[in-house]
Amino acid sequence: MLQFHNWGIFSVYRRILKLKSRNNISYICKTNDKLLEFSKNLLFFFSALGAFNGLFLSLYFGFLIKNRSRATHFLAALLFVISVRVTKSVFLTFYPGTSSIFVSIGLTACFLIGPFLYLYTRIALNPHKVYKWNWLFHIIPVLIFMTIISIEYPYREYKYLWWRSPPRIFGTLLFAQWSIYTIAAVYQARNTFSTLWSKTKKITTLDFWIINIVTGGFIIWLAYNTTTYTSYIVGALSFSFTFYITLIIWIIKRRKSTLTFLTPTVKYANKKIDQVKASSISDKLDTLFIKEEIHRNPNLKLSDVANELDIKPHELSQYLNDNLGLSFSNYINTHRIVTATELIKTNTLLTLEAIGNECGFKSNSTFYAAFKKQEGMTPSQFKKSF
Repeated sequence: MLQFHNWGIFSVYRRILKLKSRNNISYICKTNDKLLEFSKNLLFFFSALGAFNGLFLSLYFGFLIKNRSRATHFLAALLFVISVRVTKSVFLTFYPGTSSIFVSIGLTACFLIGPFLYLYTRIALNPHKVYKWNWLFHIIPVLIFMTIISIEYPYREYKYLWWRSPPRIFGTLLFAQWSIYTIAAVYQARNTFSTLWSKTKKITTLDFWIINIVTGGFIIWLAYNTTTYTSYIVGALSFSFTFYITLIIWIIKRRKSTLTFLTPTVKYANKKIDQVKASSISDKLDTLFIKEEIHRNPNLKLSDVANELDIKPHELSQYLNDNLGLSFSNYINTHRIVTATELIKTNTLLTLEAIGNECGFKSNSTFYAAFKKQEGMTPSQFKKSF
């Protein structure tokens, strides 16, 4: 009788333990669900904030910053397409009924992140290498392609073509295009990155800015192509990226320094050259330096070129500073190096010293210094690469 009584107590105790176990499991599951929901909401918050922050910064660089240049416009475009891309992801995830048109706009923005990152980096570092409308060759094909895709393959009906697994036609194309432009941007900034480890070169504000922009762009590309939770991860990273830009601006303004890394110092801020006259000067300069190659004259002076353009010397200097961000000596050296690279590639008879003289350099040391500054290597190293 006593054994039966003990067995009954033991059975009741077991039932109590099972009930507690079930309650604990249920409690743990509910806690995990709450944590997942919190994490989801937190990532949504950062994604949305990143999109808004990016839109604000694109507006600032595109329209509000003083002494805007081509570089600031492309930076504004880069931040804008990143923000549009994140906004599309947020809406598509939390509002599944988002229209295919809006989704297509977001995917188009994704295709434009790489080109704008590359164009900004190239123009910021070498403004003379991207002529007035050449950048359109990188943008127009994307717009035409995505317009056709949006009409012929609406996202709602063909979203599987954007997946990472086969037949992922458009997804693969996006990966390839974005990767190529990201690599090109990193390559453009290779000399800037080298200053991080250089013991002889001091890193400038421009270098610091370029490193942050390119690194941020690379991280966004990496996140998009290596994670499955891309809508949120890219948004959160974009928030960090754009917030970091904001922080840099704030720090620099607190130090009472100007944003010279974004816009070159303007000597004639109160006397802007109108757009029509600037366009005329640009066309005439192209004729003088590209077709007639007047830079081959080693004694060429600012006043000589101004006379050819039928303008005053200070107007030419103003144009070069305001529109190209270059001094006169840097401008003519740029054309001299371009000519030198062509001669090195095609002429096997002239020595490097003779090529320097042919291009307008008065001394071999000046030729070598200018060449290395522009091409990142000496003339002899350049020659060996061919």
